[in-house]
Amino acid sequence: MNLINHEEVQFPGLGIKFDVNPVAFKIGNFEIYWYGILIALALVLCIILALKQAKKNNFPDTLIYDTMLVTIPCAIIGARAYYVIFNWSTYAGNIQSIFDTRAGGLAVYGGIIACLLGLLIMCKIRKIPFTSLADYCVVYLPLGQAIGRWGNFFNQEAFGTTTTMPWGMWSESTRSYLTRFCPELVALSPVHPTFLYESIADLIIFFVLLNVRKKSTHAFETTSAYFVLYGAARFFIEGLRTDSLYIAGTEIRVSQALSLFLVFFGLFAIAYAHLKNFERKPFPEKLYVVPEKEEEEEGKEESEDSEKAEPEAEAETEAKDEDEAEDETKALTETAEKEPEAEKPAEEASDDEEESEDEQTKTKDSKAED
Repeated sequence: MNLINHEEVQFPGLGIKFDVNPVAFKIGNFEIYWYGILIALALVLCIILALKQAKKNNFPDTLIYDTMLVTIPCAIIGARAYYVIFNWSTYAGNIQSIFDTRAGGLAVYGGIIACLLGLLIMCKIRKIPFTSLADYCVVYLPLGQAIGRWGNFFNQEAFGTTTTMPWGMWSESTRSYLTRFCPELVALSPVHPTFLYESIADLIIFFVLLNVRKKSTHAFETTSAYFVLYGAARFFIEGLRTDSLYIAGTEIRVSQALSLFLVFFGLFAIAYAHLKNFERKPFPEKLYVVPEKEEEEEGKEESEDSEKAEPEAEAETEAKDEDEAEDETKALTETAEKEPEAEKPAEEASDDEEESEDEQTKTKDSKAED
């Protein structure tokens, strides 16, 4: 789809106009598109939420980084490969254009399929339960899709057929595209903003899956719920779009066929998991090594603190003993000083007795003389 770098986007029924430019800014001659910024923002937000909620869901947080390292390249390669395969006539004469992703041409379903295959291989190699990994991470997929879909708005692409609904959208890009590829439609009429429909649907699915993951204990149930919900929403939205990919030689839209398959597969997987009572498998203990090290470090810190506290306690005890000893010494000294004072009255008393005896003797002598 040929894009105009700077144009006005209108919602005539709502009386709203936007001045839109798909290029956010430039670094020299290199253009940075809003589409790329939104995808990067969605990725960062999903990683932050996944890390924040990992402990509560008993999920090894280190595994989130490993998952991102696998899914990011798989998503790009898969999304591009899916688009090229089902639009081969456009690239058959120019193979080099296959690698020019900046010109557009990424399919969400291709990215999802490639990510699942990449994670499945990683889990097999590392002996990690794939269903448990998928059930935790799939929750953030629709959130990323909800944010990324707004890149279609800035690019003025992925819109639907003409509509009389008040939220119908019109721009020079929609008029140009309809004139070239959909001559049966009135090019000056507003079109369905299907990117907006899917963004809203994805956001609702995100909150539903949060609740499903919280309550579910069955393997692959949360992932299957995503297949059912997103498949159903995409099936109806895809029917409105004007840029759908078709199975060669047919009028069957590829994304609609795949959406229908995902709905039935998801329902079957949920029913089978409940019937066989497939419980979610725990992750290997080796993935929790980092938390254990942190606990050991905390234990070491506590032991060091206790070791430091012991000498301090001993010093305090010795100080107390010394104080008590000093007090006892003082008490003994004071007692010793008081004892001589007590003896003095006794001595004085004995002197008085002697004097009284002498007086009695003198009295007797005087009487004898008489």
